[in-house]
This record gives sequence, C-alpha cells and structure tokens, in this order.
Amino acid sequence: MARENRIIVALDLPNIAAAAAMVDRLGPAADFYKIGLELAYVGGLDLARELIADGKRVFLDLKLHDIPNTVTRATAQIAGLGATFLTVHAYPQTMAAALVGLGSSGLKLLGVTVLTSADDHDLATAGYTEGAAALVLRRARQARDLGLQGLVLSPLELAAVRPLVGPGMCLVTPGIRPAGAEKSDQKRTLTPEEAIAGGADYLVIGRPITGAADPRQAFEEMSEALAHVA
Repeated sequence: MARENRIIVALDLPNIAAAAAMVDRLGPAADFYKIGLELAYVGGLDLARELIADGKRVFLDLKLHDIPNTVTRATAQIAGLGATFLTVHAYPQTMAAALVGLGSSGLKLLGVTVLTSADDHDLATAGYTEGAAALVLRRARQARDLGLQGLVLSPLELAAVRPLVGPGMCLVTPGIRPAGAEKSDQKRTLTPEEAIAGGADYLVIGRPITGAADPRQAFEEMSEALAHVA
C-alpha cells in the first residue's frame, strides 16, 4: 500500500462550496476524501459523484443503523455511486444486513466500533457495561466473523485489534492529531506516525489539514512524515 495514499481528508465543512474549494486547494496532492453526515445533507452525495468522476476515492461516513431491510436497501443504493468505503454501525444485525446490500459492487463496508469522541465514562452513561477497549474488541470479533471488509476504530485500540482480525481487514482510524495539535472533541487520539506504526491502513484527518493556513502544505508534511514510518 502506497504510503502517500494513506491519508483520507475529512471534508467536515458546512457546505458544498467550502468543500469544493478545499479540494481545489489540495489539488493533486490528495486523492481520498471523506464525506460525512453534515455535508451529505447539503448535496454531499452529488459532490461524491463528482469526485469519483474526477478519479478521486470517496469514503462515505454515513454510519448506517436501522432495521435490517432499510440498511440493506440503503446500502444497495449507495453501492451504485462508486465510493470506496461506507460506514455502518458495528452491530451484528446491521453489519449482516449491509453485506447483503453490497451485491457485486466494489464498495467496502467499515464497521464503526466506538466513536473516538467517547470514553469509558460516556459509555457507562449510555448504559454499556463494558469500557471502550473491551467493546471495540467485541465488535471487531463480530465484524471479522461476519466477513466485513474493515473497521473504524480509535488508534488506541489498533495494537489489540490488528492481531485479532489479521492483515486482511482494513483498519481506518479517525481521532488523528499531530503532536501539539488541539484534540477538540476527540478523546482517544494518537499522532499520524503512531497510528500507522500501530497497524492502521488509513488515517482520517480533518481539521489539522482543512483548518491549516495552508492545507496543501499541511497535507504534504503529514504524508512525508508517514513515508518514513515502517
């Protein structure tokens, strides 16, 4: 896997104009973009089609979770867009339903284990009896056994999950913050270099790039740093 292609730029921006302008600023340096819920509701799926037509890869971070029939049908609709990744919540019933919806498409499903904005206290407040680390491992095993193509997880759980799921499952980590950067609403974070060394295949990075004075320079500096990670 090419080191320079391991960063997925999160277009967590308020509108299509801002997202398109960011893509223009990054130019050919970046070729993989994440479109999440905020942008999806204001035309993000149309932007996804445009990016794919321009040869970019797209990660649709829609976190599907509903009754099985709805998840299957929604996945089938999304599979026709040509995106690379789609997220679903890593509940066994939801993952199984989404796998049915893939059909023969090349879309890959990523099970979202525990959001990187949540810690053990947040999970306890929500009624979970397991802490984040244990819950991530439970969901990783379930995703592996169902045959899901990948997982989204905190970089802090990479070392435990990679040997559990093996080398064939794609591990994607948000919550990436360069050394010295503000964590904002992320609670379980590592630096880009630490995450790649820990077993991540792709890093989802938003504000440290899109909020930089020079986003392209920030992207290229991170890519160059990752090129030296074994």
